[in-house]
Amino acid sequence: MKSKGRHITLDYSGFKGAGDWILCVLQSAVSRSDAREVHAHVSQFDGVQSPLGFAAVVLIDESHVSAHCYADEGILAVDCFTCGSVDPNTIADDIHAQLIDAIPTLKLVQRTALDRFVMEE
Repeated sequence: MKSKGRHITLDYSGFKGAGDWILCVLQSAVSRSDAREVHAHVSQFDGVQSPLGFAAVVLIDESHVSAHCYADEGILAVDCFTCGSVDPNTIADDIHAQLIDAIPTLKLVQRTALDRFVMEE
């Protein structure tokens, strides 16, 4: 089997931060990689229709980088999905370094890697 894409996910506990700030973290990691940003957006959730938190996404021509937060539980999920020659590990490592630098008490609970667009050879 071979694949055209790779997907890295990061799950954190102990997160206390804002969606606008996370969007800047994602964008800066993308800008330092070989990926090309095509759009970025963050939506804040006030806890009325959706749980308190946010969703942030940076669309890249190779796929996306996103973050989702349940603010009242302090949990944050980040995913980096790329296709072609762009390595999502580079973006994920950059995001992780920025998060730990800004929030030293943040705990990485899980990191996973998946092949995507898997094809039979």
